[in-house]
Amino acid sequence: MKAKALIPLAIFIGLVAFLAIGLTLNPREIPSPLIDKPAPAFNLPQLQQPEAQLKLADMQGKVWLLNVWASWCVACREEHPVLIDFAKRGVLPIIGLNYKDKRDDALGWLGQFGDPYTLSIVDADGRVGIDYGVYGVPETFLIDGKGRIRHKHIGPLTPEVLEKELLPRIKELQGA
Repeated sequence: MKAKALIPLAIFIGLVAFLAIGLTLNPREIPSPLIDKPAPAFNLPQLQQPEAQLKLADMQGKVWLLNVWASWCVACREEHPVLIDFAKRGVLPIIGLNYKDKRDDALGWLGQFGDPYTLSIVDADGRVGIDYGVYGVPETFLIDGKGRIRHKHIGPLTPEVLEKELLPRIKELQGA
């Protein structure tokens, strides 16, 4: 009879331990199954020139960033000045993936806040975002010259993230 009485206590202790471990994890460190795998192919219209397309193959041989953004994204506003400053350094091409947005809204947003992107492509229905495992904006992918995803950052880029996470990886890939 006493052993049966301890079962709810054991379950409670197990749940507390599980939740305590979960609280110590960083929610931005969600592992992506795409790291070190080929980036999903795309062929999307450019934001500024909808008649022109950009394909993943067009970026072959370059180390580059794919930054997922939208004019309706509040966190993108926080990230945007960081991208503007980073783009001025000319370290690598930054391709914007305008995600589930209206073209006029996106163009107006870039006109108002500045355009850090080498170019932006339009993912109006979100299919490319799904292929890349995007579940929120902003998200940023570092892609190597062979077209493999080498790093994924979830959330807004900050100067600290650029200096400590991205730049060392970029320099390593550019030197390879």
